[in-house]
Amino acid sequence: MNILQRFKIDPFLLVLICVVVTASLFPCEGQAKIIFEHLTTFAIGLLFFMHGAKLSLQSIILGIKNWRLHLLIFATTFVIFPILGLMMKFLVPSFLSQELYLGFVYLCVLPATVQSAIAFTSIAKGNVAAAICSASASTLLGVFISPVLVGLLMNTQSSGATNMLDAITSIMLKLMLPFVLGHLSRRFIGKWVDKYKSVISKTDRLSILLVVYVAFSDAVANGIWSQISLLSLLEIVLYSIMLLTIVLLITTYGSRLFGFSKEDEITIVFCGSKKSLASGIPMASVIFPVSIMGVIILPLMIFHQVQLMICAVLAARYAKRKM
Repeated sequence: MNILQRFKIDPFLLVLICVVVTASLFPCEGQAKIIFEHLTTFAIGLLFFMHGAKLSLQSIILGIKNWRLHLLIFATTFVIFPILGLMMKFLVPSFLSQELYLGFVYLCVLPATVQSAIAFTSIAKGNVAAAICSASASTLLGVFISPVLVGLLMNTQSSGATNMLDAITSIMLKLMLPFVLGHLSRRFIGKWVDKYKSVISKTDRLSILLVVYVAFSDAVANGIWSQISLLSLLEIVLYSIMLLTIVLLITTYGSRLFGFSKEDEITIVFCGSKKSLASGIPMASVIFPVSIMGVIILPLMIFHQVQLMICAVLAARYAKRKM
């Protein structure tokens, strides 16, 4: 564990890699595949139910008056990021395959992650209340906005993406409905949810592992490893670093240009630069056919680790500043 902490490696990434290797060697097929798919659907519904139950109305109200800060974060998450994703089209096909390009576009339309955005803001001594409000709202808005952006930006470019209306309907039933029911039930189970957050977090991760296993099992059957080489993986890492660096520069100097305090700048930097693995992988399982999902989520899985490593170093540098 000390080695992982030293190199800022998320242990969960190693578990994800093990799942991908397992799916590559022992893919689920036949009746087992059907069982895993039903189990995954249930796990995703439970995941978003718990997300709704964890979302406190007070956390949304807290800091909501700082609308300029939230507007800049949301603009970065749902406008600037997607534009940067579309600009990567210039890399196709000379430097990036069409499939991986679509994976980056999907990555760019996702909402911000909650846990790491708040954690890094806290470590860097930023505006934690605003981070809680912004990250929570981003997750909520992402359930609506991300599928629409997928339909607008990807549906015309990929025959594999489902019809936008069907995708939104599926999102509403499989993700939004459990989310709303979870939030409405917070008054009854809120104390229990707050008390056992660590257990619920493990449930979140288990559902992600199930989705990844099913996705890569089908991807292996469709020859993903004949499409993705070691060079392609290195390219994903390089483009992830470049994408994150550009967003970090935009959020840093943008917040200074608009006259935000250093604490608010930290919140904008760490909330505006994150993309959610926890929301992105389950959402992809609803939007995309399993046959193309393995390639679609690969950039997201790698970007997740890149953002953790770079932002951990950045947060430590912010924390050392003179108050």
